[in-house]
Amino acid sequence: MGRRLLAVSLLALCLGGTATAAVLRGATDPLEPQEWWLADVGAVPAAAPPAGVPITIIDSGVDPTHPDFSSRPATTFLNDQTTFGPDEYHGTMVASIAAAPENGVDMVGVYPTAALQVFDASPTGQILDLAAITGIETASQHCPGVINLSFGTATPDPLMLDAILDAVHNGCLVVAAAGNFAQEGNPTEYPAAWPHVFTVAATDENDAVTSFSNISPTNDIAAPGMDMIGDVPLTRNPSGYQSGDGTSFSAPIVSAAAAWVWTLRPTLTVSQIAGVLREGARDIGPPGFDNASGWGIVNIPGALAAPAPPTDPGEPNDDIREVKPGQLFQLGEPPLTTTTKPSTRIAATLNASEDPRDVYRIWVPPHQIVRATVSSGGRAAARIWGPQTVSVNEGIAARRRDLKGQSIRATKKGFVAYVEVLLTGRSTDASYVLSVKAAKR
Repeated sequence: MGRRLLAVSLLALCLGGTATAAVLRGATDPLEPQEWWLADVGAVPAAAPPAGVPITIIDSGVDPTHPDFSSRPATTFLNDQTTFGPDEYHGTMVASIAAAPENGVDMVGVYPTAALQVFDASPTGQILDLAAITGIETASQHCPGVINLSFGTATPDPLMLDAILDAVHNGCLVVAAAGNFAQEGNPTEYPAAWPHVFTVAATDENDAVTSFSNISPTNDIAAPGMDMIGDVPLTRNPSGYQSGDGTSFSAPIVSAAAAWVWTLRPTLTVSQIAGVLREGARDIGPPGFDNASGWGIVNIPGALAAPAPPTDPGEPNDDIREVKPGQLFQLGEPPLTTTTKPSTRIAATLNASEDPRDVYRIWVPPHQIVRATVSSGGRAAARIWGPQTVSVNEGIAARRRDLKGQSIRATKKGFVAYVEVLLTGRSTDASYVLSVKAAKR
């Protein structure tokens, strides 16, 4: 706890705006004609919906005296903001790209009317694990919402993972920058690489993935991240803005797009908002998904029009601790079957990088045998774990005791057991229907 998390986006950052683009019709802020990324992702600031689903920026502090934030409506500073350190321009820049208002000053954000929350995770000048975790926990009290994490580290913190999973469990979409180290060995970056995190790569004005953007199967989507203009604290630059590159600036574009779409489609679940963002993306590079750009460049009109995918119930439910009461989530998940409902069916999905397995609690009635089967075209399979199981990743000795195959039998007393649904290796994803049936033989 308390060790530093390396900021993702500090590459080739320089003073002044260098981006060029065609003048945007009806621009109200002086830098808007240079914001090439607005048209690239289908953002029309004047058409943005009123404040709705909130965006929470967890980063270095946002300068509350900057003209874009000093009197911005629908803005909540969740804690005290500091902007004294050499890297503490970062949070202000990230927040402005997402949601700077249309006020005739500097620039305009992708979703200028958004409900914006900011949490300073660098009270000492560096982003700290404990502060970031506290920010995520604070934001998760305001779900549904979008949480933006434009930082990363090669050293994962399990407590941060738990905070992120809790936020997803509460109904928040967690968006993270992919990382800027493709030319430096392309290391695995966290939180971007964790399941259930919506990961964003960076593209340039030509819709090509930038040379610095991390390449990974965990990338969900891409967004502009080259020649970006953003607000900075006035103490850093009296002009109030500067330009820079990085996936740190791609992530808030996606966060803003997600909040915009979710505000207009409020019945979507967190898994569904992620689904329509992927489905509505503008494909680049090889057709379909690729490790550099994910499903393509985020597109607001495309996501608004994309059909809602089926719900994926109970997420996150990757292991026992996420479904058993009193562990990661106090209430856990209710069992699929009960004494009054001994058999059931449930539809859900899997993805190798974002949702690798699903675990469910089931009730095994006295003197009965319970069987679990999956219909998925051979892409997924089910197996049952006994009541003493601690984790589906447990060691060999415990596995011999706990792994039961596709059926489990109770004698005089009933008990709770677990069904795991996992990919068979034929595909990187699967839609499935799980059937759990109890019978006397």
